[in-house]
Amino acid sequence: MSTYVYGIVASSHSALPEGLAGVGDPALPIRVLKEGTLAAVVSDAPEGLRPKRRELLAHQAVLAEAGADGCVLPMRFGSVAPDDSSVTGVLAERTEHYEERLRALDNKVEYNIKATHVEEAVLHLVMAENPELRSLAEANRQAGGGSHEQRLQLGEMVAAAVKGKEAEDAVDVQQNLQPLAAATSMGPESTGWLVNVSFLVDRDSAAGFLEAAEELRKGRPHLELRINGPLPPYSFVEPGPAEPAGTTTE
Repeated sequence: MSTYVYGIVASSHSALPEGLAGVGDPALPIRVLKEGTLAAVVSDAPEGLRPKRRELLAHQAVLAEAGADGCVLPMRFGSVAPDDSSVTGVLAERTEHYEERLRALDNKVEYNIKATHVEEAVLHLVMAENPELRSLAEANRQAGGGSHEQRLQLGEMVAAAVKGKEAEDAVDVQQNLQPLAAATSMGPESTGWLVNVSFLVDRDSAAGFLEAAEELRKGRPHLELRINGPLPPYSFVEPGPAEPAGTTTE
């Protein structure tokens, strides 16, 4: 049977609670596979697993239990290996990598920040910041709306200004929050978000990070900021040992 992997811990990690179960219906019992200095928190992999709410919560609950008494490198939902020996084989092969990640991520959590523009607010802002746009808009207004070509020109200029503002604001968000994080990781680009970035934050500094994010939100009313966390540091499991703290990974 295939093996479902929740996360990786040190082999010296405290024992997990008896009876802990994970994904599947009925929930499958959790076990620990040890290989040298490392161990993997696993269960059998249920057939036909889908990312339904119950299964996602079960995955998170196992990681929460494993992370309660020490660092755990979280695997993303749906991480399945062919069998137990495949899992221990990877632990043996990548021992140095995972040992470094356990040290680097100890007592740290992930906060994901997504930002998008409030459409009406950003339109007002780019008009206020661009005298040429205001002049052209006023000329069109006085001409009863302007010709088709004039309206098209204005629309293209406004779109370009908004696009430029997106790039500017993406940098602004990162520069304001990056000094408060040990590392950052850019998320995949998606329609609608001008920035999607995860920050690795020390648990003891989380309150200061959230305060800075809230100040950023208040000071940029044309931005809608979505803050998700604290999360297990999913985005930081893979950076290699040669990368210093503060490295941005993609």
